[in-house]
Amino acid sequence: MLKIDSVGLTISAVPLLNNISIDCPRGSVTALMGPNGAGKTSLLKVISGEHKASQGRVEINRQSREDWKPAEIAQFMAVLPQSSTLEFAFTSEEVVALGRTPHATGTVRDAEIITAALAKVDASYLAQRSFVQLSGGEKQRVQLARVLAQIWDHCEYEGDGEGEGEGEGEGEGEGEGGAPTDGILLLDEPSAAFDLAHQLMLIDIVQQISARGVTVVMVMHDLNLAAKCADQMVFMNCGHCTAVGTVTELLTPELIKKVFSVDAEVITHPVQGTPMVVV
Repeated sequence: MLKIDSVGLTISAVPLLNNISIDCPRGSVTALMGPNGAGKTSLLKVISGEHKASQGRVEINRQSREDWKPAEIAQFMAVLPQSSTLEFAFTSEEVVALGRTPHATGTVRDAEIITAALAKVDASYLAQRSFVQLSGGEKQRVQLARVLAQIWDHCEYEGDGEGEGEGEGEGEGEGEGGAPTDGILLLDEPSAAFDLAHQLMLIDIVQQISARGVTVVMVMHDLNLAAKCADQMVFMNCGHCTAVGTVTELLTPELIKKVFSVDAEVITHPVQGTPMVVV
């Protein structure tokens, strides 16, 4: 579904990414992790198209990202940045409605999706509140609702599992004109402003939409939170990909020391049975 092939990025003669290659299968959750300045956000911006790769390429459905029209990509790819600046006195509902702009599904359908997306992120009560007056965590939940509304047609919460697929055969995940029927969600530190309850809400949402075929790539700093939902982790440092693998493969004391310069112990989570980092 999503392939990063030998991607490099240089801006103002400064190399930010060097030969990054990652495969993100349909419905997978990939966590980009590493210290500050590792290149995680830069890679996300290359995937989204905000930055153009200096070398290599990003492929969507075996087709170069450069070959997709922006209007096409906006129908199946949504991006939640680290922070969003919005000075206009939009209501939260109006901010979420921006996510429906690429679609022509009609005002009634859009209104249903906007309402459902706000409810999904525990923000229904914020619908008529001015966005600029919200707290940081509330703003982040509204922005999360916006990106969910943008790819809602690809994760269909309301139906009986519509959007779920099986296998990855030739042409799978493609609709008319080669457009993907599955969404891509890019999240840059989505949990940074969330309290514990809403961090768990985020993980639940990521698991739900990935089960419906949406491919998720997210920048995370909390190793244990990422371990709850990631199918694969990517450890980055100084613009290089240090390691790619499963949670079990990457959450080792040796790799954590190498990438984060921190001495840590890795134990088994007493309930989930997954690796848990203790520092």
